[in-house]
Amino acid sequence: MSRNHPIGSKLVASAVSRRRFVAAIGSGALLGLRTTRAAQPTQDKESSERLVDTNVSFSRWPLRRLPCDETPKLVAKLRSHGVTSAWTGTFDALLHKDIRSANARLTAECKSHGDGLLIPFGSVNPMLPDWEEDLRFCVEAHEMPGIRLHPNYHGYRLDDPLFAQLMTLAAERGLIVQVVVHMEDERMMHRLMRVEPVDTAPLADLLPRWTTARVVLLNALNRLDSDQLSRIVSSGEVCVDIAMLEGVGGVERLLATVPHSRILFGSHAPLFYFESATLKLRESALGGAQLAAIRYQNAEQLYSSKGAGA
Repeated sequence: MSRNHPIGSKLVASAVSRRRFVAAIGSGALLGLRTTRAAQPTQDKESSERLVDTNVSFSRWPLRRLPCDETPKLVAKLRSHGVTSAWTGTFDALLHKDIRSANARLTAECKSHGDGLLIPFGSVNPMLPDWEEDLRFCVEAHEMPGIRLHPNYHGYRLDDPLFAQLMTLAAERGLIVQVVVHMEDERMMHRLMRVEPVDTAPLADLLPRWTTARVVLLNALNRLDSDQLSRIVSSGEVCVDIAMLEGVGGVERLLATVPHSRILFGSHAPLFYFESATLKLRESALGGAQLAAIRYQNAEQLYSSKGAGA
């Protein structure tokens, strides 16, 4: 069962409690639970509360209604958890052919709600005619800092020459490029909408072509083993979000492969429960500097860094 399911979240929380209880007994004192918390590095209030969410989506999921699929409710949820900035794509980009209109709606919603909280990341489908103009509109009309790609839904591979062309133009424009590896667990998919995850293997060889490219892999961590992930992250300025990171102690295990400077907070809200992502940080024994980096510093640095065309 996925930890992103409400029951799964309770089980994970229970597992965390058991782990700390066993650790307390091992230390020779039942008071170890309190001692362990006291021994952790002191974290300033800003580090423990400030949050940048790099994986949020607007509009309606095509297969079911979601608790926060109305923008005001989504904004309220994000604000209740201290989110100060949310990089927001649109579910419409998955199946709609009129990408330009989908991006326009996304921009309008971000401007109408949240008072600057929602940062629009438009979509580009290089399999559609005139996609270069869609990219230009993202930059010039909507002033977006980045784009969000769905290669599996749009029908191209990462070794397709069109992807290389898109990456070249995005790098020249100084855009952050978010590549969504998959959207949901296959067990949740409708039988007529079975969409395979993106094959990220070509990235390790391709990314050195674009020395200024800034790439974020979304929803990738339950699809790549340590060797694959290490090769891709070391091939360029590549970050990963934690939305689909699974298992107790997942963040600590990830740190054995990926530097904390390349890890971003991502909730995949509203498709996933927001609280599932914050639990991953709470149950991990992160130092104050690591926690601050993952919660907001890495995202803010990536956002503010200048690409070739910036």
